[in-house]
Amino acid sequence: MRVSKQHVVYQMHRDHPAVASCRSGDTVIFETCDCFHDSVRSSTDLVSGVDFSRINPATGPLFVEGAEVGDLLKVDILSIRLESQGAIVSAPGLGRLADLIGKELTVIGEVSGDSIRILGREIPVRKMVGVIGTAPAGEAVPTGSPHDHGGNLDCTEIREGASLYLPVEVEGALLAMGDLHASMGDGEIMGAGLEIAGEVEVRVEVIKNRKLPTPFIETPDRVMTLASGKNMEEAADRAVRNMAEYLMQTTELSLEEAGMLLSMAGDLRVCQIVNPNMTMRMELDKRYLA
Repeated sequence: MRVSKQHVVYQMHRDHPAVASCRSGDTVIFETCDCFHDSVRSSTDLVSGVDFSRINPATGPLFVEGAEVGDLLKVDILSIRLESQGAIVSAPGLGRLADLIGKELTVIGEVSGDSIRILGREIPVRKMVGVIGTAPAGEAVPTGSPHDHGGNLDCTEIREGASLYLPVEVEGALLAMGDLHASMGDGEIMGAGLEIAGEVEVRVEVIKNRKLPTPFIETPDRVMTLASGKNMEEAADRAVRNMAEYLMQTTELSLEEAGMLLSMAGDLRVCQIVNPNMTMRMELDKRYLA
């Protein structure tokens, strides 16, 4: 099944009509625009010319049959295919160097195999999905904002081989995704990575009778709790507490012991610090779950 990028939303919203439906266990390909809705194609296309009402389009939503309120939606990232070029931008007021930037600049990167030619250098491709989420039960949330439903998490670990668990808060889950990056560092300090269009192939599965602190990522060797908040401290506290609660639910550890384990063996990392909410993640090697 393929979901065309002709079908995009700019909010995660319970009232959006589904543009496609699938069954639990199905494989689905999402065609995605870049975060600028494919409007930045050359170095002369500047931020000031971008239509900010069309920022961060997410392809979908997809209705998953059998997904009921209280379930989990497991999304396996099977593959990410990129177009041959992407763009990164800067502008006064944008990103963590906002007050120092004096002019607008757009740089195009050429993607070839596992490398990107940009800024006179070769940097490695680090494919990841920036925006991915389900519809929240309450008010609509712009696709540019992350929260417990997912959204603009901009987490470098949402990549090929990872499984992302999201909450089902409305019937069918209403999954949507977009905002691919050919490369992005933790933090996304300029407010952009190498923004690029492409395709994401995922397998979706409805998980019943299981509780996880979502959004939750599982890779072959690590588990991660993600949390978003108005600042890094709030997001970090929530990510840490979510992982501590997960450890208490899945091991024999007390809260105090879980905290000790995380303090010794866990890694608290930044996802992004540039969106309306900031996102942090707490990581732990699976060897400590035994």
